[in-house]
Amino acid sequence: MLQALPATQSLMDRTYQHMLEAIADGTLLPGQRIRQAELADSLGVSRQPVSHALQLLKSQGLVEEFGRKGLRVVPLDPLRVLQLYQVRGVVDGLAARLAARQVAVRAVKTADIDAMKRQLAVGVTFDAATPIPVLVRADTEFHRTLYALSGNPAIEEMTAPLWPHLMRSMAMVLRHPDYATRVWQQEHAAILRCILAGDPVGAEDAACAHAATASRLTAEQLQPQAA
Repeated sequence: MLQALPATQSLMDRTYQHMLEAIADGTLLPGQRIRQAELADSLGVSRQPVSHALQLLKSQGLVEEFGRKGLRVVPLDPLRVLQLYQVRGVVDGLAARLAARQVAVRAVKTADIDAMKRQLAVGVTFDAATPIPVLVRADTEFHRTLYALSGNPAIEEMTAPLWPHLMRSMAMVLRHPDYATRVWQQEHAAILRCILAGDPVGAEDAACAHAATASRLTAEQLQPQAA
């Protein structure tokens, strides 16, 4: 028989998840110094779950040693971001193509299509005043729903470890003036329109173009930091 987990385990997991989301959605910015005591106070927990969470985040390449016994959120590396978007472009293009084929043969779940439509309806209301974390989470859910529509669960399974890193890149590009509006009103709308039309080639092209634009704008945003 397995032993019951201690009550603190749940708290440690929740602390880790909360910090992971804060790094992923840009609440904790790239390069930001991390102080365990301050984090523990702000989260209302002891230092133990914070320390546990930081160790996990270090193993994922999201937190690193900085200075004397200090930690910081790992800065965004322009080359690494480019590599991530190269992969994302291929994966999203594949997912969009498969999703359109699934629609064409009526093999998709109505709930998944309805979810994507709702996400787009909410997304087109976003503007420059929408908080970055809200934009990042909405964008992430749109793409994960796209993966579900593809009918290939391996896409989500293989990309799951990359999403915290992808979200950090998204948080950067979504700071670009007017891009949050463009993402939903033009790029996401084009992807969904081709999928619903059962157009695999158009859906793939729209998804790849979306990833390419995000990659270019992210590189532009990171260029002053790299200089």
